[in-house]
Amino acid sequence: MTTAVIVLNGGSSSGKSGIARCLQAVLPDPWLALGTDTLVDSMPAALRASDTGIEFAPDGEVIIGPEFRTLEAAWIEGIAAMARAGARIIVDEVFLGGPASQRRWRDALHDLPVLWIGVHCDATVAAGRELARGDRPIGMAASQADAVHRGVTYDLEVDTSHTESIECARVIAGRVAR
Repeated sequence: MTTAVIVLNGGSSSGKSGIARCLQAVLPDPWLALGTDTLVDSMPAALRASDTGIEFAPDGEVIIGPEFRTLEAAWIEGIAAMARAGARIIVDEVFLGGPASQRRWRDALHDLPVLWIGVHCDATVAAGRELARGDRPIGMAASQADAVHRGVTYDLEVDTSHTESIECARVIAGRVAR
């Protein structure tokens, strides 16, 4: 069965977005890349700094509220609907809730062929990337590096600590069923 969705899960600054862009370049068919950053950026500013939406603490902790969960559920169902309608989709995600986060996606994508990818990166390397980016609270990358993978199951795992995004994308592309 042809892969309809590729879910990339990894901590902040682990290289997911770079891998997604490289996958779009190396896969033979067009794929949409959608991620949790897209969801957060599309929310009203008031929800991006609210205990009902999503908050980013100075130490890098991410606090999720009920309004965020409501919009996230609609987002996930919308992505699943696009895949059912024939769009191939790469999801760039951060499973802050570990297996509970994956379960939300599994429930929505239950009838679709999904390739689950763990994107690992050494916490020190991710923290260096985070500092260079300058657009995230310091500490987010290190706190998420391992936590987002605990209890999550994958079809394939890659590590961007010392491997370029394009190489990871080629390995993933080799597992995409056509």
